Amino acid sequence: MTKSENETILTLVRVLPSTEVQAHLSTLLGEVQTGSEIAITCGNKREIIAVIVPCMNYKRSRKRRLGALKGKMKVVFAKDFEMAD
Repeated sequence: MTKSENETILTLVRVLPSTEVQAHLSTLLGEVQTGSEIAITCGNKREIIAVIVPCMNYKRSRKRRLGALKGKMKVVFAKDFEMAD
């Protein structure tokens, strides 16, 4: 995450270190349930590594592409393979 992205997030959400999130997870999840967003920092630099957002605000960052592994792997079944019921 770039510095400007971090600064944008800092103005929008509550920022907490990972240790505090671990200690107060139930309370924080209650806040998220009411619409709050919480950024989690880690390490000495306090870099934001994750943001907890309510489900209604969540958008997948990229769509899954079907067939992404096509041609990159091979599945081989053993000669004695049988389907079980």
